[in-house]
Amino acid sequence: MNRILVLGIGNPLLSDDGAGIVCLAWLRRDHPPADGVVYHETGALDLSFVTALTCCQRLLVVDAGRTGDAPGTVHLLEGEAMDRMVACRGRTAHEIGLGDLLDLARLTGWQPPVERALIAIEPASLAWGARLTPAVAAAVPFAARLAMAVVQRWSHEDDGSGSPRSSLATASHAAAP
Repeated sequence: MNRILVLGIGNPLLSDDGAGIVCLAWLRRDHPPADGVVYHETGALDLSFVTALTCCQRLLVVDAGRTGDAPGTVHLLEGEAMDRMVACRGRTAHEIGLGDLLDLARLTGWQPPVERALIAIEPASLAWGARLTPAVAAAVPFAARLAMAVVQRWSHEDDGSGSPRSSLATASHAAAP
């Protein structure tokens, strides 16, 4: 069983929807996964992905997500805050959303990890295009650093040497004007 699954979601052919995939590429390049950490990217979620979800102890998802904020705004949503975000239809461009997969996994008796988080990057465009918009491209390094901070916090909790878990349910970084 993987201790930590970092999942980058997105369609790189739909402009900013590819933000999760691009962020995961940054992580792979600058922070190769440590033991017990798995990086996985998917262009689209499908029902076969339920198995990957049920094999992790902690889940970190990076995806474009509509929050209504300025394009490029990055939000960290943990635990129940993540659950509320993924339960809302229309927040992502995916036919089958993360909330659908979590619900399906629950039907099999699986319980979501206590430690789960979503890094949502507000898109400017989900139109056809193979590049991120400037605001979202500028937000990717912050999102990658935020993802690495979450993974490091969880890793320290596993070895008992880390700081106590933050009670912060959401954190955000606004896009530059």
